[in-house]
Amino acid sequence: MTRFTDMTEAIVERFRQGFDRAVAGNIPEPTAMTLATVDPDGRPSARTVLLKDMDPRGFVFYTNLESRKGRHLVVHPDVSLVFWWRENAEQVTVDGRAEPVTDDDADAYFASRPRGSQIGAWASKQSHPMANREEFLKRVAHFEKKFEGQEVPRPEHWSGFRVRPRRVEFWYGREFRLHERVCFDLVDGAWRESLLYP
Repeated sequence: MTRFTDMTEAIVERFRQGFDRAVAGNIPEPTAMTLATVDPDGRPSARTVLLKDMDPRGFVFYTNLESRKGRHLVVHPDVSLVFWWRENAEQVTVDGRAEPVTDDDADAYFASRPRGSQIGAWASKQSHPMANREEFLKRVAHFEKKFEGQEVPRPEHWSGFRVRPRRVEFWYGREFRLHERVCFDLVDGAWRESLLYP
């Protein structure tokens, strides 16, 4: 079993430099990352989520815990992330394990969200079937009325995950497909850097 160790300064700095280039280049949604999970039968599933925090411990996103991805993560916490900053021809892939954030972290982030998003977290039965759009809008109206004149608390079914990496790869597009790939692997509690053929 992998013994997770915080990412090295070299990994964190390389990611931050790429992210800063994406922001400076006005790339739409630079925080967007594909999250791949596995269902209880071992079938993969992927969707786009937004990065909300990153530090040496890993990459954080938030979700409804009763959503499809939330249910997957309970059974199989091993995941992959992909950042694709197309205009800069840069990609970052992360393989690791999703661990729940603390209640304090989840509370703090939830409190920072716009009120409409907070209400939406209560109203949406994320990933579950609904009869029609009106059903959802009625739930939104119900929770708007319920929390009128007060702060919206974080629902118990809404929280976040931190992906603790065991592998991080940086891909840089080059002419004639002579790409550059820099890989960091966590081996026996220590990070090892290597170069990969494109």
